[in-house]
Amino acid sequence: MSSTTSPTPRKRALFAAATVALALATTASCSSSGSTGSAGGGAAGKKIAMITGVKSDPFYITMTCAAQAEAKAKGITFTADGSAQWDVSVQRPLIDSVGASHPDGLMISPVDTEALTPSLKQIQSSGTKIALVDTSVTDSSVGITRISSDNEKGGQVAADALAKQMGEKGSVIVISVKPGISTTDARIKGFTEEMAKYPGIKVLPTLYDNDLPATAASQIQSTLAAHPDLGGVFAGNTNTGQGVATGLAQAGKQGVVKVAAFDAEPDEITALKNGTLQVLVAQDPAAIGTEAVDQLAASFAGKPVQASLGTTMVAITKDNLNDPQVAKYVYKAAC
Repeated sequence: MSSTTSPTPRKRALFAAATVALALATTASCSSSGSTGSAGGGAAGKKIAMITGVKSDPFYITMTCAAQAEAKAKGITFTADGSAQWDVSVQRPLIDSVGASHPDGLMISPVDTEALTPSLKQIQSSGTKIALVDTSVTDSSVGITRISSDNEKGGQVAADALAKQMGEKGSVIVISVKPGISTTDARIKGFTEEMAKYPGIKVLPTLYDNDLPATAASQIQSTLAAHPDLGGVFAGNTNTGQGVATGLAQAGKQGVVKVAAFDAEPDEITALKNGTLQVLVAQDPAAIGTEAVDQLAASFAGKPVQASLGTTMVAITKDNLNDPQVAKYVYKAAC
């Protein structure tokens, strides 16, 4: 997710060491050149359905565009849908609908680590191969592959970068989506554990905005009123980052309160340029989409499948945004 949600490019100047730490894997682009791209020999004519966490999220749009391109290159029929919001009751009917159509493969970003497991196991038992993308479920028997970023490491890097921005003093708060999401839970864990290394910074209790930017904007304004020494915010995903940026601008605290956010969608890039956000920890959703299609294609062809894959993450700052090797991680609003 962007949620989860989710993360995208930002880079180095002040955070060179952090960026190096995030270089987890080789980047794959939106082209049809995934790292296991030759695995699709027996995949032509197969059908893959995709269900994303939030359909309108640029993180998932970028992932979908890349998956669609890779499927086309392999002769695979590809369809995609997604939740209107990050909610089990919204995603479950989509899963049931896809299950009734019996695709050969399903790429899915489950919006809960537990609640959707029975539905996914039912689809899997009917013969559909499942690739968990970005988010996952606790039950390890679900899915032939799980492809995501090292979200805990991303949280650690965000903590180190934000601590430097804050001069290692003041209060800091995490605002995220909701508990029980594998990716954002890992980001929070990494962030809070790493921030404990800075004794001059007080970590306030985590707030959850249910993936609603307006809620995040309101929460940051309330936090400012209660904690005048607030010096930093860690926004757990795209929508939260957008809401935090809006709330700080409305409160006249743009650039005063430092913000590290996950993802690199268009609104966040604008906020980075105007100084409302200082650091963006970007994932590589295109690589996740490409790799998922490749792994499913390998399974269709009876070839080995990698059970777990990590993708590159990049720290983006205003200083490195124009570097072509960084700019390529910015999310798309449309294919």
